[in-house]
Amino acid sequence: MKKISVRARDMQASPIRKLIPFAVAARKKGINVFPLNIGQPDIPTPQPIRDAIRNFDQEVLAYSPSQGEDFLVEAFSGYYQQNHIDLAPEDIIVTTGGSEAIFFAFLSICDPGDEVIVFEPFYTNYNGMAFETGIKLKALTTYAEDGFQLPPAATIEKAITDRTRAILICNPNNPTGTVYSRKTLEELAFVAKKHNLYVIADEVYREFTYDGLQHTSILQIEGMAQNAILIDSISKRYSACGARIGLIASKNREVMGACMKFAQARLSSPTVEQWGARAGILMDPSYFQPILEEYQRRRDAVMAGLAKAPGVVCKTPTGAFYVIVKLPIKNAERFAQWLLTDFVHDGNSVLVAPAAGFYVNPGLGLDEIRISYVLEVEKLEKAMTTLAEAINQYRIIESAETGKEKSEGANA
Repeated sequence: MKKISVRARDMQASPIRKLIPFAVAARKKGINVFPLNIGQPDIPTPQPIRDAIRNFDQEVLAYSPSQGEDFLVEAFSGYYQQNHIDLAPEDIIVTTGGSEAIFFAFLSICDPGDEVIVFEPFYTNYNGMAFETGIKLKALTTYAEDGFQLPPAATIEKAITDRTRAILICNPNNPTGTVYSRKTLEELAFVAKKHNLYVIADEVYREFTYDGLQHTSILQIEGMAQNAILIDSISKRYSACGARIGLIASKNREVMGACMKFAQARLSSPTVEQWGARAGILMDPSYFQPILEEYQRRRDAVMAGLAKAPGVVCKTPTGAFYVIVKLPIKNAERFAQWLLTDFVHDGNSVLVAPAAGFYVNPGLGLDEIRISYVLEVEKLEKAMTTLAEAINQYRIIESAETGKEKSEGANA
């Protein structure tokens, strides 16, 4: 019998998607399953993007340049200038989603066996990308009790070795919803420059900050032009996840020259979607205000619902549209599957992402889940009521199992 590769065998399954078959089975039973597992917004993709794609008029659907179409890199440059981020068209390479941009960053600055410092919990797909490129993610743990803020600079420095090449952050953060302050980024930049490291900054949720907070880009930190690599995407910004248009950007010529080689090797990003992306970027920035207000209402609905579940620990997130929730249970993965196989409340259940897959260090996140608040408020309120009831019921189940184990142990 032929075998698959070791790489394929050892590749982590996505904690975001692996429970979907159970959700499909639950729906076939007539259960309404609220999808809280994945960051797929339900807000319509803006009309200008859809119109641009619908009316795309090119007789031959040709390859685009490996850097991306001129019209798009110029539009991106204008967008960054509006946001007080100094990026010229030559500093930008269009990628097939933000995921490819991270691959390019890893491949351009790291050799197999090199290390990138991350802060767990982190976007789980970083795990897969690092595994595929032969990079080791060295994870420093952040905690729900303090809102998943970054550890002190001294702690970060202790993790640096002669194989460390970069520090990777997501700001605003997926999966925690944390927004890092300018002061935090300045401290991170100090460490990076002191040890001649890159900072790879995944900033795809730039527009999504709440409670009056403003996002600070790594490229807005003085002295970081040669050390900063920016990752971006239109997926969440314009509710266009399926368009697969992202970018990698840096003022560092050597880095961008390396990235161009990898861009040429994969030929080009989707041509039609680049035209659609341009239409979104050229929209008036006022488009974002009602979107932001809607997401803040959704966040507030989630937090109000979680407040009704005794024993839950989570600080109110201030960005993106996720929250990591520490549950008063032992095994969140088992709980998440139980939600879909054995639980229903008023005809409803919920699909969540167990958080252990957002960590590197073993044993962490076992009692946590990630919630994506990408549904309208009314649905989120019902979902939170359902989740609170599920937590209460599951605690009883776990308590009974613990009592039984103790009894059997005493009789052994």
